[in-house]
Amino acid sequence: MSTRLLVGPFNRVEGDLEVTLDIADGRVERAQVNATLYRGFEQILQGKSPHDALIYVPRICGICSVSQSVAAAYALADLGKIARPPNGQHATNLILATESLANHFTHFYLFFMPDFTRPVYVDQRWHAEALRRFAPDHGEQIRAATAARQRWLTLMGTLGGKWPHTHAIEPGGSSRTIDAAERVRLLAKVREFRAFLEREWLGAPLEAFTGLENEAALWDWHARDPLHGDVRFFLTMVQDLSLQSLGSGPGHYLSYGSYPQAGGGGHALARGIWHAQQQMLLPVNSNVITEDATHAWLAAAPAPLHPLNGITRPEPDKAQGYTWSKAPRMAGEVVETGAIARLLATGHPLIRDVVARHGGTVFTRVLARALELALVLPMMEDWLRQIHPTEPFCVATRLPDSGHGVGLSEAARGSLGHWLVVHKGRIANYQVIAPTTWNFSPRDAAGTPGALEQALQNAPVREGEQTPVSVQHIVRSFDPCMVCTVH
Repeated sequence: MSTRLLVGPFNRVEGDLEVTLDIADGRVERAQVNATLYRGFEQILQGKSPHDALIYVPRICGICSVSQSVAAAYALADLGKIARPPNGQHATNLILATESLANHFTHFYLFFMPDFTRPVYVDQRWHAEALRRFAPDHGEQIRAATAARQRWLTLMGTLGGKWPHTHAIEPGGSSRTIDAAERVRLLAKVREFRAFLEREWLGAPLEAFTGLENEAALWDWHARDPLHGDVRFFLTMVQDLSLQSLGSGPGHYLSYGSYPQAGGGGHALARGIWHAQQQMLLPVNSNVITEDATHAWLAAAPAPLHPLNGITRPEPDKAQGYTWSKAPRMAGEVVETGAIARLLATGHPLIRDVVARHGGTVFTRVLARALELALVLPMMEDWLRQIHPTEPFCVATRLPDSGHGVGLSEAARGSLGHWLVVHKGRIANYQVIAPTTWNFSPRDAAGTPGALEQALQNAPVREGEQTPVSVQHIVRSFDPCMVCTVH
């Protein structure tokens, strides 16, 4: 006999989230994920001047506003067939990377690790040390990380003028130029953050971590000093709690590609769809993306729609609905997105090895996020060195009165797409599919659950638990941003 448990609202999650669980024999039998807040940005944008999207869309979210700006700028550039100068692309990449790395860093220290200080783990050998390091508000490493994050985000003042909701990002590049003296100061701040990561977070050089080629090498690296560095401490918990087998996702991973390289040299983090079972990378075809609104409190078309034709019209009393999120699908398939997808598409050997062994789990998602942080920071050092202060950062743009554009980018949490239709100089349709829309989607018309709904199936539930700790770990391993989900 199964029992039903409503978990939520969740703390340490951006936005509002509830999860309904059917539990039988101490395991989750079925899960439904509910994004509880409707926001209506896609309706707000209708009738506006296309360029005004750059003012509105950053307000979708306060912690990944740059990601929204970048996707909108790419959509407008696609509409106007605009090419960015190299400096403009480097600057945009730097702004996006600053925000994305801050999100990864925040997730590790403020969202994910505090769960291991819960009383349920009091008998674990590492619990007292977890309290010392990660207790909310007063843990030693929490306080140090919060200060490091504050100093890191001061880069945004120079790169983008302000954060959140910078207005420096344009279809033609970045309107905020970087002079030679500013470049030196920015590089110093990046190296200061590197020093914190190497001293406190890893307890090792970044390159020693990013150079690990398989799971055996990872555990050898961990065994040298299991308590030296917070990432190694996390790996100790993985071993003791079997987090490598918790929260298995759908097995298909989507990346639109992140950080385009100047001169058309592809992406620093590659584009593609990784099929774990076949160990195969397929190209991304955005024409086969659809959104199914069968179980959303939104108007549903007779068949799932491509975002260029998408409809966002609330129907709060819809009988089949249980969330405000639509169900995006890639050629009808459920996909997972995030750092794990980007590194699988890029072909990082450690992530491909651990996913081949364990799938997309709590362990592999958090490991991929940590690895991406360590990989991208040196890229930022390179982009700063490649900037030529005397050359243009932005080109003038002229947008057509009618047409459409697509902006595909990567936020910290995964693949982000903006689809824009313009008619007679005004926005006729604007649709957003955010990373958490992919990961936290409801069931589609065929009844296929979304990525998180699949990952929660079979999660253990201890007797008497009202907020199962396994569910907390699985949900947070995706690092949800619910306010972006319901745009």
